[in-house]
Amino acid sequence: MRDARDGSDRDGLDRSRLGLALDAAGLGEFEWDLGRRVFVVSERMAAITGMAPGELLVDDNDPLATYVHPDDRAITRARRREALKSGDVFDVTFRMVPTPGAPQRWLRMAGIVSRSESGRPSAITGIVEDISKTRLEDDQRQALMVELDHRVKNVLAAVQALAVQTAKRTTSLDAFLTTFSGRLKAMASANELLTAARWRGAAIDHLAAAELGAIAPGQTSWEGPELFLTPRAANALSLALHELATNAVKFGALSVETGHVHVRWTARPAGGFELTWTESGGPTVQPPTRHGFGSTLLEQVTGRELNGDAAVEYPPAGVLVRLRAGAQAMADRPDVVPDVPGQRVTETVATSVGPASLRGARVLIVEDAVLLALELETGLSEAGAEVIGPAYELEEAMALLDRPIDAAVLDANLNGRSVTPVAEVLSQRNIPFVFATGYGETGGAPGGFEAPVIRKPYDVTQVAAAVAELLSKI
Repeated sequence: MRDARDGSDRDGLDRSRLGLALDAAGLGEFEWDLGRRVFVVSERMAAITGMAPGELLVDDNDPLATYVHPDDRAITRARRREALKSGDVFDVTFRMVPTPGAPQRWLRMAGIVSRSESGRPSAITGIVEDISKTRLEDDQRQALMVELDHRVKNVLAAVQALAVQTAKRTTSLDAFLTTFSGRLKAMASANELLTAARWRGAAIDHLAAAELGAIAPGQTSWEGPELFLTPRAANALSLALHELATNAVKFGALSVETGHVHVRWTARPAGGFELTWTESGGPTVQPPTRHGFGSTLLEQVTGRELNGDAAVEYPPAGVLVRLRAGAQAMADRPDVVPDVPGQRVTETVATSVGPASLRGARVLIVEDAVLLALELETGLSEAGAEVIGPAYELEEAMALLDRPIDAAVLDANLNGRSVTPVAEVLSQRNIPFVFATGYGETGGAPGGFEAPVIRKPYDVTQVAAAVAELLSKI
């Protein structure tokens, strides 16, 4: 009697533990007696599926027929037939019949087939799991991938168009590289702000700070209400501000120490905004005799992209530009709003005025993007450096640290791994290095190192100038 009682106690304890495990995993159990044609629904399965708990008589050989989505019934029956015929396990995922006003629910059902001594299936025992959340996350992830693919293609198309239009209006390769690089940086600036706000929008004051904050300190100012633009409008305004700033530095108010640029924007009653760019204190202005791509961009592209218009005037006191945007250019305030950037990038090295000399310098290149690494290698070699590497992986870079090195150019991230171990060794050995990175850290160099930062996309001559500046201080 004692053994029987002890066995019963153990069975009860095992069932209790099994129940706790099923509860913790969010699973419901079932048993299908094929001989008796009875489908037993547990309380846990009932809570998941909405089926009535207890025994369910199965007359049509499909106890789930009224619960499975019509489009998924065929696959659930086929999987079950396969398991009963030749297998011991079946596993199927299906949608439940939709409930009006409720989100679509997905279930996973897995079971084990029990057989008699003759091999005939006698029962199926299994579990049911609600995987709606996982499916929703998968669908959202897929939607994000599709959206990312769309945005990347749009960016590449825009870059291609910028390259073609810039090339048509420049007379030398150096001029093309300088102009095109600046426009790429303007696009990168807008995209960085949009990414920080999860591509929900970018604030006009952020765009103004990013484009004007690092240009002629004390000679630029901007003001206006907090207004957010759609990604398309943000990119258009960023490029427009970049073109205006570039022209002001070359020919306008920012070409002299007494000049000033003031940007002011206001909200329009019917939606959208109006922005005014005013230059003062610079050289006497005369209307240009020819229109370059910058003028075309402002007068034709910017206005259309903002669903508004643009007008450029050339009074003698200074260039005056008015940009008007329609309501379609505006976005709601994002849930996540980045801090106002102090300047366009955390770049601590300006573009080199002339070619830098690295003659005899041994420079380590650590960069995981092969094309960029090759471009760096070519540019630094042309400046006279002996290139060490390039190293594309963290282990490759660490292995090269035993070689004589005078300076280094480091990407902050190598295929998802931080370059910090390399930077730490270089720092301990008092070997100067510069970061050439695409990461938008506004608080200084990655990892808190005291090192210059050049933001991608960059001009290789800028990197060479940064390295030359480091070596000049040794």
